[in-house]
Amino acid sequence: MVLSAKQTLPTKIGLFRRNPSSSLRRSPVSLSFPSTELPKRTVLAVSKPLHLSSSLRAKSPVVRCEAYEADRSEPQPIDDAAAAETKSEAAKKLKIGIYFATWWALNVVFNIYNKKVLNAYPYPWLTSTLSLAAGSLMMLISWAVGIVETPKTDFDFWKTLFPVAVAHTIGHVAATVSMSKVAVSFTHIIKSGEPAFSVLVSRFLLGETFPTSVYLSLIPIIGGCALSALTELNFNMIGFMGAMISNLAFVFRNIFSKKGMKGKSVSGMNYYACLSMLSLLILTPFAIAVEGPQMWVDGWQTALATVGPQFVWWVAAQSVFYHLYNQVSYMSLDQISPLTFSVGNTMKRISVIVSSIIISRTPVQPVNALGAAIAILGTFLYSQAKL
Repeated sequence: MVLSAKQTLPTKIGLFRRNPSSSLRRSPVSLSFPSTELPKRTVLAVSKPLHLSSSLRAKSPVVRCEAYEADRSEPQPIDDAAAAETKSEAAKKLKIGIYFATWWALNVVFNIYNKKVLNAYPYPWLTSTLSLAAGSLMMLISWAVGIVETPKTDFDFWKTLFPVAVAHTIGHVAATVSMSKVAVSFTHIIKSGEPAFSVLVSRFLLGETFPTSVYLSLIPIIGGCALSALTELNFNMIGFMGAMISNLAFVFRNIFSKKGMKGKSVSGMNYYACLSMLSLLILTPFAIAVEGPQMWVDGWQTALATVGPQFVWWVAAQSVFYHLYNQVSYMSLDQISPLTFSVGNTMKRISVIVSSIIISRTPVQPVNALGAAIAILGTFLYSQAKL
């Protein structure tokens, strides 16, 4: 039912409607209209909805909306479990960051002192042996005094560790031989090509397949390493081959580690300690056969006469820092994924290359630096392609 009001209305129109009990109740709607004359009051009572035509042109009532604000004094519920989880995640990220920073710093220090020792005392087999001996002695003392919990191992553990130790020994000695012949930066540029060896060995010897993006990432790695080798000012074939052999050996070390250590409950620190001890036993007889005590004694006297007593500190520092940086890297591997570890290893090589060039004042041609950058970029792309 529609009513159209044509006459002049009073200032207020009260709208009433009858409820089922026939009593009248005022509606909460109140409409006001400006008027100078109020001759009459009109009251409308209807039982159906009332519709007023638009000719009334009444002003729309002002509606005020106020938001309810909770009393700030009331304590808000806090999810203790979520807060604890967030704090734990932040603590874990901080711990990993500390691991990475320590790993890179220790590696840089080791490479600096290792190069100093090799320049004054060119016996890489003995230098490699002393590095493993220092780490083994440190861990034996740590186990004896209770600083580190002694690992529970059996014959099967050492049996599966043996091929890993062989590969680790070869890779360690080959890298040291390389650094005794060429600049530290060049050795690490060539060693950044390790992913290429990993893909080739896994593909042709183990039958594994990889996405196309992984194979494409090998192009800048191989190209960058080749460009750096061709433009190296102090190129040495023994140094180059030592870095290449080290790459291949460490690839097999990683493969043997994955195959043999599944299900073994040994921490990263103790795992590397056991690896160092077994590698020391493997390396010592070969070091004696290749170089021999007489050469070591003569070379030691010459180094002391040339460098002075600080040479002893150099030898001790390179031996201790070698073990520490490897130990921290294995400890970080317990906390992160292999992909994150690979990215961290790439960043480690960048820090070593840059720092060694600056500290040793190694002359680098622009083309050589470009090759290094391309190789490192390829290594990073490789780690992302395997995600």
